[in-house]
Amino acid sequence: MKLDTAPIAAIATASGRGGVGIVRISGKNLDGFIMDFFKGSHISLPMKPRFAYFVPFNDAEGNKIDEGLALFFKGPHSYSGEDTLELQGHGGTIVMQMLLKRCLEAGASIGMRLAEPGEFTRRAFLNNRIDLTQAEAIADLIDATTEEAVRSATRSMSGEFSKQIQSVAAETANLRMLIEATMDFPEEDTDFLAKEKPAERIEGLLASLDHILGQAAQGVLLRDGIHVVLAGQTNVGKSSLFNSLTGTNTAIVTPIAGTTRDKITESLQLEGIPITLTDTAGIREASEADEVEKIGIGRTWDEIGKADIILHLLDASIGPTREDEQTFNSFPENIPVIQVWNKIDLSGHKPSLDHIMGTTQVYLSTVTGEGLDLLKEAVLEAAGWVKTGESTCLARERHLTAIRDAGNHLAAAAEQAKNGENLELLAEELRLAQNALNSITGEFTSDDLLGKIFSQFCIGK
Repeated sequence: MKLDTAPIAAIATASGRGGVGIVRISGKNLDGFIMDFFKGSHISLPMKPRFAYFVPFNDAEGNKIDEGLALFFKGPHSYSGEDTLELQGHGGTIVMQMLLKRCLEAGASIGMRLAEPGEFTRRAFLNNRIDLTQAEAIADLIDATTEEAVRSATRSMSGEFSKQIQSVAAETANLRMLIEATMDFPEEDTDFLAKEKPAERIEGLLASLDHILGQAAQGVLLRDGIHVVLAGQTNVGKSSLFNSLTGTNTAIVTPIAGTTRDKITESLQLEGIPITLTDTAGIREASEADEVEKIGIGRTWDEIGKADIILHLLDASIGPTREDEQTFNSFPENIPVIQVWNKIDLSGHKPSLDHIMGTTQVYLSTVTGEGLDLLKEAVLEAAGWVKTGESTCLARERHLTAIRDAGNHLAAAAEQAKNGENLELLAEELRLAQNALNSITGEFTSDDLLGKIFSQFCIGK
């Protein structure tokens, strides 16, 4: 991706009313802009870096728009890696727009334009201030919805995840160079390569990559969360369970079957993982339902198809029914299902968590609260969450894909190393593994992917 060196400007704070609003400007040489914008003020060039100037912000005719602080950051010691100026004024919507308009007017002579979404961070990446995983972590930190996600995003932003990937990539590159050197100088000591034990070294790389993959998978859960859907027959306690898990009274609970007509969604968190919990209309024969409930049941199946985990609610006081079995058999095969037996306060069952014939079953009571902790444990287990005590870095699905690709190439390289016959194929598999790892940090990444990643940022970041 080519770096556009035109100076850019944008409002860096959220829209709406606020105590403080910030306009951010970034460019290679802002001296001309600074002289024009601060004409008539006490600011002179060069501006002292990281020093707060209290100044008026005037329009082109010298009329005051606002007053506040101006801070200058000399590149490359700035967020974007370029000269950066931040104007901190009062956070009103109109005053910020007027201040931004004035900046674009004053910067017209040097080609200043409005920044695109994520362009300040994109310039930081292209100016080698951060790598791609750190850039993504900045966006993830802004979007984080739990404290654990914030901590994990901060670790990724500081470069912890990148260092793990770069360590494996560097060792892969070293081994690849060794193989290629052996190919280039076959007349040298024939035992040289054998002494380096390439097969053992590759197995070590695979072990390291497997550990990173496990951590990254946890990071994806913290970032993306889990969509959990409550489903089952009418009057089995879905809405009661929904209220118990969310700590709200959002869902209406009555003894009347079919009370819930449409989906209800709330957010919660388990072990720092964001959970989107959806209550749905009870499933029963359409002939028993009115037209509104039929629509609700249709939406139930739509929601089930989009779930990460399905909680299949059943009534422990009456046991399984033919309708329960039909519903269970209709669930998508690729989505984990937890069978939740409610009303153990009536059935006499003890709260329990069991795995029977490949299906997780939890016995609980929404009335007494017994078994709710077991259900939370089952949800985390079904999602793949493992509490190891290790620090987790936030990750994305593309990172998992790249790590798996690298692992596949390393596994193929290990087979070639054991056979010891075709060094060209061995070197090629190592090269492909190295490229897959480098795509994570952005050393080898397509412009299309970069454009997609940075377009998801807000303007001003």
